[in-house]
Amino acid sequence: MTLSAAARASDFSEPWKNADRALVVDAYEYNSIDWAQLATDKRVVAFINKASDGIPPPYFCFGSDTEVKLCKALWKRHAVTRELFQTRRIVAKALGMKWGAYHLARPGNPVEQANNFLDFAEPAPDDLMALDIEGNDPTQWMSLDDAEEFVRQVHRRVGRFPVLYTNGKTAQFIADNRYKYRLLSRLPLWYARYKPDIDVHFPMGNWQGYALWQFSAQANCGHFRCPYRVAGTPDDIDVNVAPTDAATLHRQWPFGGLIDVPSDYLASVPVPLSRESALAGKTTLIYADVATPPTFEELVAVLGTRWSRFRSGFRMPVVKTVPRRPSFGIVEYVAWKRTEQRSPAQLDAAFAAADPVSTASTEANRGQR
Repeated sequence: MTLSAAARASDFSEPWKNADRALVVDAYEYNSIDWAQLATDKRVVAFINKASDGIPPPYFCFGSDTEVKLCKALWKRHAVTRELFQTRRIVAKALGMKWGAYHLARPGNPVEQANNFLDFAEPAPDDLMALDIEGNDPTQWMSLDDAEEFVRQVHRRVGRFPVLYTNGKTAQFIADNRYKYRLLSRLPLWYARYKPDIDVHFPMGNWQGYALWQFSAQANCGHFRCPYRVAGTPDDIDVNVAPTDAATLHRQWPFGGLIDVPSDYLASVPVPLSRESALAGKTTLIYADVATPPTFEELVAVLGTRWSRFRSGFRMPVVKTVPRRPSFGIVEYVAWKRTEQRSPAQLDAAFAAADPVSTASTEANRGQR
């Protein structure tokens, strides 16, 4: 995952023009694929397909006629999508391509979403897994805190981690807050940005490079101009480039590890149950997070944030309408704020009656100002 300075310079500026760089196609259920034509592009060494989307639809349908019809339509779409997913996996592997699956993260129970993803995709040991976070708005997409729990649940069940797919803005936020998002910031990054050069934009945190860069999509590929056209695919297909050649990408696939630290540091372990609770049945396993000791950069980031808050607590409030007085300290300020009618005479009376102790001041402090 670590790139040299020379490699970064070339792989951050239109690397798809380098015929040595491996390409990966990713698709969802509405992308049409001509597999015979796709197989003619020998640079395409892997195919990633959308698997699950949020939480699965209910199996049993209840409610009004409209609600039942909608429920059945959602389940039918779910079943057809899964059938297409399985068919594409068979065809892609038969053509010698590596396979991967991604989950579109939605707001909601992250553990249930992780289980839905694994039950849908049924990943083989050499299949790539990816968590797709489209943005940093928790009302539309899975929150980053929930995404950490999603990743932990995937690791609990299959013993390895997914890669993280996200855009430049969200990746930068995760990198800037890597002391908080210790898992997300250490997953191999599948970076989505549709620009020819990303060197000045790339979020250098724990990431020193990308695992995959999604450089072409409907956003920048049309009928007349496209960064790269893959045979047998429509203009809206997503195309990704790896910072390596095909042989190296084959060795790295399906990733599944973490950057910089052993996976045990950031995984989770079950909390032991008492004998009485286990015998009683219907118990719920609780997992405790295991975190690595913070790095020096993480300590600097945390202490810098807390120092700013500490220093701000000693600053005098900025008030442009305070009355002019020869001596106007915190005691007089509090008295002034407590006085609703603020005529000069009423202020003088309020200042004279002010209690320094109740305003978090002292007579000694007043004499020093």
